[in-house]
Amino acid sequence: MVTDATHRPSALLVMPCDLADHVYGPDERARLDRLVRWAGPDATAEQLSRRPALLADVELLITGWGGPRLDRTLLSHATRLRAVFYGGGSVRPIVTDEFWTAGIRIVSAAAANAVPVAEFTFAQVTLALKHAHRSERAVRRLARFPSEPAAPGAFGSTVGILSLGLIGRLVAQRLSTLDVQVLAVDPYIDAASAAVLGVELVGIEELFRRADVISVHTPSLPETWGLITEELLASMREGATIINTARGAVLDEPALIRVLRRRQDVFAILDVTHPEPPEPSSPLYSLPNVVLTPHIAGSIGLERRRVGRLVVDEVGRFVAGRPLLHEVRAADAALRA
Repeated sequence: MVTDATHRPSALLVMPCDLADHVYGPDERARLDRLVRWAGPDATAEQLSRRPALLADVELLITGWGGPRLDRTLLSHATRLRAVFYGGGSVRPIVTDEFWTAGIRIVSAAAANAVPVAEFTFAQVTLALKHAHRSERAVRRLARFPSEPAAPGAFGSTVGILSLGLIGRLVAQRLSTLDVQVLAVDPYIDAASAAVLGVELVGIEELFRRADVISVHTPSLPETWGLITEELLASMREGATIINTARGAVLDEPALIRVLRRRQDVFAILDVTHPEPPEPSSPLYSLPNVVLTPHIAGSIGLERRRVGRLVVDEVGRFVAGRPLLHEVRAADAALRA
């Protein structure tokens, strides 16, 4: 699509230079060049904080991870700002109460970022049902193949999903390709909608008692901090695995460590922790029944281009006056991680 230069809205891209190049590659940049008129060269959040007047003529702010927090000071200079396009997941790191009251529209690429998280989760669920990580560690420790592991496998076993947001739903869809029963906990979805996903809604206590693998996708909100308690963790069935790709604060980490020490049969796969990374003295580094990955479930490498593509698609819709597909409103943002 080629837009008449006289009708192109003015735009500014603000985010760390290295991330900007990963998210908005050559193809995405070329498309943006045809859609908008740049109000100035790319800037970082730090540069913008020193020179907020850079926003004076900006109608569209294109940003992403590491973008500027849109507080009263910045907004007072952004008198022409009509929309923000966020190449990342949750918009909570950049929005403020003042932003929501200003009536500026905002788009998030959370749907694109959810894809690699769901892919990572599905892979880890499949490995966990095979006890793959445990077996690999046993082979290294024993220098031989151990006797056949008591893994449930991916037929007739039970997987639990904690929260059916963007990522949880994608995980449920991928699990439908396996012959497993899927349980879920989510207060914002009804039984009929869950049934469409092939999911049985249960209470959180039942999910922890029944599931062979539990995957956490709960947003980090004050009311969800420490949601996964020692009592729930201790109730996990023999040989169960818990996977957390959501936020570390959702899980009571000291309680998890205590349970893992008591129960060698329980396993944890943690892509997020609290704090992140764990303190150097944390037992999570040395416990034999923990796998730690450095927050890699989300978009990395070329996966970030998917995020940029969504943003550019939305800019195109906005410029053409078409409905936005990924607009976030204040009520939605309050429920997302």
